[in-house]
Amino acid sequence: MSKVGIIMGSISDMPVMEKAIEVLQGFDIEVEVDIVSAHRTPEKLFDYSKNAHTKGIQVIIAGAGGAAHLPGMVASLSPLPVIGVPVKSRNSIDGWDSVLSILQMPGGVPVATVALDGALNAGILAAQILGASDKCILDKIIMYKEGLKQKVIEGAKQIKKQ
Repeated sequence: MSKVGIIMGSISDMPVMEKAIEVLQGFDIEVEVDIVSAHRTPEKLFDYSKNAHTKGIQVIIAGAGGAAHLPGMVASLSPLPVIGVPVKSRNSIDGWDSVLSILQMPGGVPVATVALDGALNAGILAAQILGASDKCILDKIIMYKEGLKQKVIEGAKQIKKQ
């Protein structure tokens, strides 16, 4: 079974990160959720990053606000793909500090970065990565995208009725 690790720097990030958890569970993808702070628990960050792949995790989603070092540090230590979710936190500079901290990674240490508070898209991207080699997940993603298309078509029909 495919497994995605979802980590965040603080419990205060959970309302944002729940969207990734929900969408992945909707695709029947197992998730492992934890709090791993780059600044307050660096030993845990090193252990998690270096060993996630040995626990069956195939993709890591890392959400962080403020200076947002978590996704980049995980990417520097892990052989797995890392998706960064910048979180607009109470101590952020309108979220831009988080976006730029995650987005501006040096060559050789990639972090796929989604929009500010974009955990839903992080979950979908993780599923798409897994779906590239798992037909069951791929079929669920195709159905999900078809559902998005149908919502637009239904919305257009409603507008034309008015």
